[in-house]
Amino acid sequence: MKLLLAAATEAEITPLLQHLQKGWTASPGMVYTRGDNHIHLCITGVGMMSAAYHLIKKIDNPLPQLAIQAGVAGSYHQDIALGELVTVASEQYGDLGAEDHYHFLDVFHLGLLGKDEAPFADGRLPAPALPWQSHLPARRVSGLTVNTAGGSEFTIRSRNEKFRCDIESMEGLAFHYVCLREGIPFAQVRAISNYVTPRDRESWKMKEAIINLNNWLINFIETL
Repeated sequence: MKLLLAAATEAEITPLLQHLQKGWTASPGMVYTRGDNHIHLCITGVGMMSAAYHLIKKIDNPLPQLAIQAGVAGSYHQDIALGELVTVASEQYGDLGAEDHYHFLDVFHLGLLGKDEAPFADGRLPAPALPWQSHLPARRVSGLTVNTAGGSEFTIRSRNEKFRCDIESMEGLAFHYVCLREGIPFAQVRAISNYVTPRDRESWKMKEAIINLNNWLINFIETL
C-alpha cells in the first residue's frame, strides 16, 4: 500500500517517526518502506494555504491508496475528553467571507461559492466511507477550519451559533479539499488537546493528545 500521512508539524508525529526509524527503511523525501508498504510523510506547515501547497507537491503517480491527516485539535464540546481521538466526518470554512457589522457572512451566503458546488455538499466537505473504517476512532465529528483559532467569548459564541461544529483546526479543510479533488481515499484523525474557550494554555493536554494520537498511528500502520 502507498499511504500518504500528513501532519501540520513534525512535533505532532515525533513518536511515529521514531517508530518508523527503527523498523522501516528510510528513503529521501521522508518515505518509509517495509515490504510492499510505503509511507510518504508530508509535514504541511500550519494553515490552509501551506497545507494545500505541500500536499499537492507530495502527491505523484501512482496516487496514494490512502491519505491520513493526523494532528491535534480543539473541541467546542466538553463531552469529548481531552486526549480523546476523533475521526473528522466533514469539514467547512470557519472564517472565509465578510463581516456585516457584527454578523459573519460566509462565501456561500455571499454567493461566491455554491453550497453544492463540487466538491462541497451542503457547504461541507465530507469524508468518504473507507474499507479501513473499523480501524479509525469510533467518534465521528464535524470540523471547522479557521485561520485564527477561537480564543474570545464573542468569536467562540458566534462560530458555535453559525456552524454547529464539534472541533476546530487550521488545516483540515485543505486536506479534505485536495483529497476529494484528486480522488484519493482519506481520513482525518485528530486528538483533542484543548477546549475552544477564552485562551488558557495551562488547561491544555497537548502531551497526552500527542501520545494518544501516535499510539493510534503506530497501531494503524502495523495493520497494513
